Amino acid sequence: MKPCKEEEEAVAAQAASGDGSSSGADPWKECAEVAVQLALRAGQQQFLKEVYKLLEWDIGVILSLKRTGIKREIIKKALTEEKCVSTKTSAADLVTETDHLVEDLIISELRKKFPSHRFIAEESTAAGEKCVLTDSPTWIIDPIDGTCNFVHRFPTVAVSIGFAVNQELEFGVIYHCTEERLYTGRRGQGAFCNEQRLRVSRETDLSKALVLTEIGPKRDPDTLKLFFSNMERLLHAKAHGVRVIGSSTLALCHLASGAADAYYQFGLHCWDLAAATVIIREAGGIVIDTSGGPLDLMSCRVVAAGTREMAMLIAQALQTINYGRDDEK
Repeated sequence: MKPCKEEEEAVAAQAASGDGSSSGADPWKECAEVAVQLALRAGQQQFLKEVYKLLEWDIGVILSLKRTGIKREIIKKALTEEKCVSTKTSAADLVTETDHLVEDLIISELRKKFPSHRFIAEESTAAGEKCVLTDSPTWIIDPIDGTCNFVHRFPTVAVSIGFAVNQELEFGVIYHCTEERLYTGRRGQGAFCNEQRLRVSRETDLSKALVLTEIGPKRDPDTLKLFFSNMERLLHAKAHGVRVIGSSTLALCHLASGAADAYYQFGLHCWDLAAATVIIREAGGIVIDTSGGPLDLMSCRVVAAGTREMAMLIAQALQTINYGRDDEK
């Protein structure tokens, strides 16, 4: 359900004036708090398989991780269950019923509270909805980042919720479901993991760097040749290592926490990148286009690093892999 043109213009004007909530001093505070609540809830529901049995929750109160009720033995049990799996753009681009249920849960709850806001979400886009970022307040959602991991019971899985106004990212929330890590970042207010401040690495020497990447959904010979060529270029530059963990959002969170020095990818989407971009920038890092220019959230490509020097070294080493644009699909 999209707002009418008049309503959309009113919302955009409201956003531009900074009057996004009852608190003029912090217009998007309530939205950020709701995002945290839903990321925690959705993370629980992925593994508990009780997606629509939500507890009552109060807006404005951020639950601590100790109160989420996730138990290690429950997660372990869920990871052994059989899942209904289908494919999207390729045999390696997987989706489960849980992806759809979690996305529906998040969007339905947000619509109740913010009916005039827009939504960009992975499974809705795969189903044919247009992926267009306007000036209106917009939620950018990946219900399960690391679906292939989830299917194979590899415990690197996250819920990612980003929020943009006037096409500028305001905050991001990423919940690492199996390790109970909540990553948050708000523009101008810092980045945190479980309330501990995040700081990026300050490494500028590629020969001392640990670099993260993801393969992307394409598996044709030409794409794979370029992918491995890019990795080979970095290894020839004597990078300490290149790692693939199967979750773009969590790899970017590792960068934000200083556990890695750089990240690059061709073939990720705006819902993989939105929340993590805020978190990295607020941790002191750099997020740019693979050309070395400013980030284009819809371009399906990114370089991120703790320092601009490192980001440019990575960008200069890469050969482009064309995945098109999210807003042209």
